[in-house]
Amino acid sequence: MGETTKTDIVIIGAGAAGMTAAVYAARGGNSAIVLEQNVHGGQIVNTGEVENYPAILSISGVEFAGNLYEQATSHGADIRYEKVTGFDFSGPVKVVETDEGRYECKAVILANGVVKRKLEVPGEEKFQGRGVSYCATCDGGFFRGKRTAVVGGGNTALEDALFLANLCQEVTLIHRRDEFRGDAHNVKAVLARENIRILYDTIPLEVLGDQQVTGLKVQNKKTGEEGELAVDGVFVAVGQIPQNELFRGAVEMDESGFVAAGEDPKTNIPGVFAAGDTRQKLVRQLVTAAADGAVAAVMAGSYIFSL
Repeated sequence: MGETTKTDIVIIGAGAAGMTAAVYAARGGNSAIVLEQNVHGGQIVNTGEVENYPAILSISGVEFAGNLYEQATSHGADIRYEKVTGFDFSGPVKVVETDEGRYECKAVILANGVVKRKLEVPGEEKFQGRGVSYCATCDGGFFRGKRTAVVGGGNTALEDALFLANLCQEVTLIHRRDEFRGDAHNVKAVLARENIRILYDTIPLEVLGDQQVTGLKVQNKKTGEEGELAVDGVFVAVGQIPQNELFRGAVEMDESGFVAAGEDPKTNIPGVFAAGDTRQKLVRQLVTAAADGAVAAVMAGSYIFSL
């Protein structure tokens, strides 16, 4: 175990929420250390182009992540690439342990985000950002007038299909069961759209393409019959996995593992806040993650001031 470092706020996660929290923490006069086990920027680094962030017409995900880093560090944020391995949030002095050292602070912001559940089929990784997407509202605009497929059967998949149907020539919704798991009004809306085709009892086998996606190989689970769909894009909507397992039992969560925190964004532990995709929320977008980070930093600052 390395030496103990003291700071006002420890921010776990260097995505849009965590980096924005670092900016607002520093501007509020609080020292902040950001801990990130992978790369700064979070999931946005996997997005080929961002065109739905206010005041930015178009920017690559990698460039956006770089700008986040430059902005946060220019305000004095200390970003460290370490994996969080333990914690103690029970007292007024919060402790966060990593594979490199130990941190003591007055407040903690959980901004560790989620990972998209993947199909785990050949071609998925190869064509990520080149036709394979995990966010219809982020990337749907690139497929205007084209054919796309959505894989999934819950509300996210249904809503993605409806969103894409407004842009695309045809949307094929692929579900491994014989009925959807989403809300009835979403199912009804999907069934009413003429340009949404539904394949029940079907699973994807392989994403096809050369430089870009050109198709999707699928199989009917009941008959075993295989076929190929000619599509330009594959949108994966089979769930998200919050990165909160380490904090289970201490930080209150819902049944899916998302932190039980609202817009304030307080958790059940005084001085511990949750921002971005890691918490319960209706909309998980780049802009909402940034907003969460700002609010969390301001609330953490107010908490520290009250001590």
